[in-house]
Amino acid sequence: MLKIQEIREIIKLVDHSSVDEFTYEHDGSKIKLKKNNGVSVSGQPQVVQAVEEVKPAAQAVQQAPAPVQEAAPSVNTEEKAAPKAEDSNLHKITSPMVGTFYQSSSPESGPYVKVGDKVDESSVVCIVEAMKLFNEIEAEVKGEITEILVKDGQLVEYGQPLFLVKPE
Repeated sequence: MLKIQEIREIIKLVDHSSVDEFTYEHDGSKIKLKKNNGVSVSGQPQVVQAVEEVKPAAQAVQQAPAPVQEAAPSVNTEEKAAPKAEDSNLHKITSPMVGTFYQSSSPESGPYVKVGDKVDESSVVCIVEAMKLFNEIEAEVKGEITEILVKDGQLVEYGQPLFLVKPE
């Protein structure tokens, strides 16, 4: 059975994450947490209708700038498409749990890895802290760190990409 402090820590982690529902089962015990974001289903269609009504009116008043606005997203789409082509070659090191991301073992020591560092399968790249347990995360691939996707001390989700690695 979990201690009350561990349950409080789970509640805090779920509260600070984008997870809406969390269930934990162990040895016949079950904890289920749900967030109430204050969003009612009946309220959403009204907001959508208001946005839809305002949008055509804005386009009718500003017909000349409309083609410029339509051209801008296509440029952004092309800019976003180029990095995605590069991403297909890169391996993502993801978080195996919900917790807090740390680049180093202590505030006084340097980060485990920096952009440009070479790693192998057993190289420790960071720590994810969950419920006062510090879990070392290994690269699981041999290659070069090309990008660090999260900041030190940031809360991370299960499966969230932490690093991009160019495999060798």
